[in-house]
Amino acid sequence: MNAEPHGTRETVTYALTGARGGFARTLLAQTRLTADVQPAVLCDLDTEGVLALGAELGLPAEGPGSLTVVTDRAGLDAARAAGRTAVVADVALLAEASYDILVEATGNPAVGYRAARTALAGGRHVAMVSKEVDSVSGVELAALAARHGVVYTTATGDQPANLIQLFTWASGLGLDIVAIGKSSEYDLVYDPETGTVTQLDQTVHAPALGGLLKLADGPDGVRTTLAARAEAVTALKRSAAADYCEMAVVATSTGFTPDVEAMHYPVARTAELADVYALREHGGVVTRPGVVDVFSVLRLPEEASFAGGVFVVVRTHDSITWETLRQKGHVVSRDGRYACLYLPYHLMGVETPTTLRDAVLRGIPAGSPTPTQHAVLAGRATQDLTAGTVLTMGGHHHEVTGVAPVLLPVADAPAGTAPLYLAAHATLVRDVAAGALLTLDDVSGYDPDLLAAWTAGRAAYPATPVPATTTP
Repeated sequence: MNAEPHGTRETVTYALTGARGGFARTLLAQTRLTADVQPAVLCDLDTEGVLALGAELGLPAEGPGSLTVVTDRAGLDAARAAGRTAVVADVALLAEASYDILVEATGNPAVGYRAARTALAGGRHVAMVSKEVDSVSGVELAALAARHGVVYTTATGDQPANLIQLFTWASGLGLDIVAIGKSSEYDLVYDPETGTVTQLDQTVHAPALGGLLKLADGPDGVRTTLAARAEAVTALKRSAAADYCEMAVVATSTGFTPDVEAMHYPVARTAELADVYALREHGGVVTRPGVVDVFSVLRLPEEASFAGGVFVVVRTHDSITWETLRQKGHVVSRDGRYACLYLPYHLMGVETPTTLRDAVLRGIPAGSPTPTQHAVLAGRATQDLTAGTVLTMGGHHHEVTGVAPVLLPVADAPAGTAPLYLAAHATLVRDVAAGALLTLDDVSGYDPDLLAAWTAGRAAYPATPVPATTTP
């Protein structure tokens, strides 16, 4: 059943794929509190696990608002009539269900793409949580949504949507944006008493950080300090495939692209971001305006976390205005040329109801309505890989075994470069040397529909790319 026209109803109903995942839990927990945003169908292979999750969240065992496993259209209709939420294992059943918007959270590129495509073609909106899906097929899915008069959107609560919205806000103010980005998932917490630094559940000795808590002076002071900090925490793995994937999604809506394919990943304190992301001629790390990047937060135990938040760095222009703002506690570079505006949070599904309301009731996406493939999330072999190797994807961050993610501006990606999450779970048909970019010719067994979506989206990239800067 198609979604009702924008603004004709007060309650928004959603279907949710990947209903046993961490994001799904936060959304389900939150929409217990939102009478106007309610789950209609939950899809996951582990239906019993979904029922157990419902019990953990305190959902009623029977009657309206309770969960019930169904296996066919009749079961879907019966659940709807009784005011219950249907739980299904077969994603194909979503085509028969009644709901307004699909929240796609499987993290599976092929399954997620098909679920989103079916929803859009059926006249339903889609909120895409699976950045792996979006990085390969988001441009084509947005075009499909436009053809069917519905909304395809990133989901507020995840960093891509939050950063795109912050970028849009800053652009609308006429601010001259130089760099945008987010913090990595886990802070680096330095304890001066022990000389150790902790990242999540890993603690290493890093006594050198004690003398590196402030940026050094001089034209090369920022870069010298950042290099020394990186060396001090070299035992910690700070980058993640998820970071690259999220920034690939951001690139499609903003036109901002990475400065270097591995991104800079500076170890920085929040108050330093305006100095760190200044142009190189002003002492920072950025070689040009229009850069998207990720940084690792360095903080003391008693200091607040950046909490996986997002930032924009802008040129200040009017010195008096920004000196006034510096006095009010805003982050302004030491030379006064740059300022950093940031949101120190991303609340996962806790925030997502705002996206669902905007899409269904107002027809507004949390991102560009016409995304463009400005960047390619690709992969470089981290070791010599032999023909027959299966490029397994797994773990919390959906890393691909033997392959490091890299993010390339479209213009820098050689023809035939394989998008990372198209190659995931595919099989190598020939040897690939360490350091080589994966190409489509290197792999077989990838999903043909996903390839078609990637090819269509990639072909839509304009012959003359739009400029990444936001002001002349």
